[in-house]
Amino acid sequence: MVRVSGLASGMDIDQIVSDLMKAERMPIDKMKKQKQTLEWQRDDYRSMNLLLSEFNNLAFNMTLQSSYSSKTVSSSDETKVKAAATSSAGNASYTLSNVTMATAAQNISNGKISEGSSEGTIDPAKSLWEQKNLLGSAWSGKEVKQPDITISDDTKTAKLSKGAIFEGSLPSSIQVKNGESSQEFNIKTAGDPTLIGENDVFVNMDTGEMTFGSTLTNGSTVQGFTYKQNVLQFSITTYDSSGKATGDNADGSMSFEFDGSASLNTVLTQLSNSKVGISAFYDEGTDKVVFTRKDTGDLSKAGSTGGQKMVFSGAFLTNFLKLDTQKETGGTDAKFTLNGLETTRKSNTFTTGGVTYTLQNNFTGDVRVNVSNDTQKVFDTIKDFVTKYNELIEKINGKITEERDRNYQPLTDEEREKLTDKQAEQWDEKAKSGLLKGDSILSSGLNQMRSNWYASVSGVSGGFSQLTDIGISTSANYSDRGKLVIEGDGTKLKEAIEKDPQSVMDLFMKSGSTTSEKGIVRRLRDTITQTVSKVEQRAGRSTWTSEQFLLGRNLKSVNSQITSFESRLTQVEDRYYRQFTAMEKAIQNANAQSAQLSQYFS
Repeated sequence: MVRVSGLASGMDIDQIVSDLMKAERMPIDKMKKQKQTLEWQRDDYRSMNLLLSEFNNLAFNMTLQSSYSSKTVSSSDETKVKAAATSSAGNASYTLSNVTMATAAQNISNGKISEGSSEGTIDPAKSLWEQKNLLGSAWSGKEVKQPDITISDDTKTAKLSKGAIFEGSLPSSIQVKNGESSQEFNIKTAGDPTLIGENDVFVNMDTGEMTFGSTLTNGSTVQGFTYKQNVLQFSITTYDSSGKATGDNADGSMSFEFDGSASLNTVLTQLSNSKVGISAFYDEGTDKVVFTRKDTGDLSKAGSTGGQKMVFSGAFLTNFLKLDTQKETGGTDAKFTLNGLETTRKSNTFTTGGVTYTLQNNFTGDVRVNVSNDTQKVFDTIKDFVTKYNELIEKINGKITEERDRNYQPLTDEEREKLTDKQAEQWDEKAKSGLLKGDSILSSGLNQMRSNWYASVSGVSGGFSQLTDIGISTSANYSDRGKLVIEGDGTKLKEAIEKDPQSVMDLFMKSGSTTSEKGIVRRLRDTITQTVSKVEQRAGRSTWTSEQFLLGRNLKSVNSQITSFESRLTQVEDRYYRQFTAMEKAIQNANAQSAQLSQYFS
């Protein structure tokens, strides 16, 4: 609507309406403060749930046997044997003697691979085709189906898709079509390409470049044909620990193929990265290659103990790299005596009875390995858990005992504008305080957790049925509000762990159908789960809709009230302006009538 300023009355209508609306807006400001308070309270609840959930995750680790059954292992000579143990290992002593370590099969070139060549020593970084004469008969022909080549500009040159062309595999001529006409070019592979005739085409056998004796016009098509390319093809067969061949071919071998652009380094790298299980490299000092199985042990074909661990097929491996299957060395199992029992393993690292041994050297004497409980590690685990629990209840107690200062209410936008950023921050901090004071859900959860710690655990396997039995008690300081204390320097707890680790473990993680039968940690997790669920019913999760939790429904109701009231305020403001507009018009009419009357008496 059109709003009239106070020209006739001389009053500041906008200011008067603004002042009147301040009084009208007081209820909506109260609603917005209520909304902000609900949002802060919701966020406080969710922060408490986050703390509870994080502690619950830590508590889960305390339900695992590994948290109470850590082992420490010592070796009388770690230069010969190293050892580690899982929680399932028994406390015992083991003696290893007469150790012969496992070896990996190895095959080295039977002579220099460049020996006898007038081309010199191979360059492992250059393409193999550039050094093709060194490889001799290692090359084989692979069929290439050359597609049609469309000429885009007038030219005398074109290129085949593959170079390194196999001798004698090209056709005698090539057809070039241009519309309805065609021309046949006779293929030349020797001589000077600049001296060919108009109906000839020179093909570079190394690169696949074609030079025609006459110009090919734009739009012409060189008809496709079939020829062969020189490639290196070979296969390798290796076996796993069960004697099964590891390759993809029907016979268990693994095939490899490389074109002439590959270097020797490229070939050996790709072999090393393949699943054939070989590490391969070229040594420029000796001009030899070395192939070594990545795994140790007698990894030969099933039923052929002591047989070949690497089987080579193809002239590239056997003729050029000079790898002779009969010259293979190594590939033997580890042999040793363990507590009087002579036995073997494929690897120098093996696990028996929960103890993992790593052989470091061959030796004939004795090396003793002792396995015992790692008391300190278990103590540290329990101590850390108690510390985390104390931190949790300190933070929750801080929230439910925090005083609420009702002199500090959430700021309206207008009030915030009058404060500096620092002042507004300090105000918000006071306004947020005490929103969870005396909360029944969190208070009940803390009380139940305290009960979980102190109640006896029935049915434990040993003599420890309650927390005080292992040297953990409640702080005597009332202000600590139920924090736990490990008595003294932890000696009693360490003695309990050393004396009866099973009973300590049962005290914390025992399963049961009733609360009294459950270990402390399982009770705590049940209580935390119930508390988190109750808090969620009140404050929800970030992924929940407002209808799914109490504070969300309250917020939705307040938002609805705010929307309705804002609509009413708009109507009230419009009414004020209509009234003042009517007043202005009445004054204008009165002024006009007064002016007319004054004319009659003048």
